Amino acid sequence: MPRQPQSPEPDEIELGAVLSALADPHRRRVVRALVHDVDASERSCTSFGLDLSKSTRSHHFKVLREAGLVRQVDRGNRSGVTLRRQDLDARFPGLLALIGDEDGD
Repeated sequence: MPRQPQSPEPDEIELGAVLSALADPHRRRVVRALVHDVDASERSCTSFGLDLSKSTRSHHFKVLREAGLVRQVDRGNRSGVTLRRQDLDARFPGLLALIGDEDGD
């Protein structure tokens, strides 16, 4: 069974941690891509086109996960990620719309 990396519970997601995670343009790019992903399917962490080393990419996804923006599932040699859309919309209404409306890189 895949190991589930740690994420906060919906009521434990803190605005400061979310904003701190979104301060980095690479992480905002990932979240923006997930906001625009209408079918909300799980995506591979390598599918975002980030031209970064594996360790740096892993760090960015860890920050997003620990802030409560994404759920990440390790599946052997790859990790899948989904946006916590429902949790974030309930906790911070309008935040994802703002990120989605931001001009891309």
